[in-house]
Amino acid sequence: MVKHIVTWKRQPQSDDAAIAEIKRQLEALVGRIDGLLHLEVGIDISLSEASADLVLYSEFTDLAALHAYQTHPDHQAVIPLVQASCCQRQVIDYHT
Repeated sequence: MVKHIVTWKRQPQSDDAAIAEIKRQLEALVGRIDGLLHLEVGIDISLSEASADLVLYSEFTDLAALHAYQTHPDHQAVIPLVQASCCQRQVIDYHT
């Protein structure tokens, strides 16, 4: 199994509605992309300067499934919304 974690800081001009829409659209990918086993999106509640504002946690059957997800048209369609509202992206991928 491969786990994929992405964190973002929100852009100063992004509002709560935009962040909630990113969460909704990313979570809607479950069941639409082969090999995507689990996906959840968390919105920061600590409001700490050190915390990420948005976190994606997902699980894939294998590395090939993660690569297929990254290029899948449904996932690609969400990217412009994320880029308009978020910055400082960090990615962690690991195998368990």
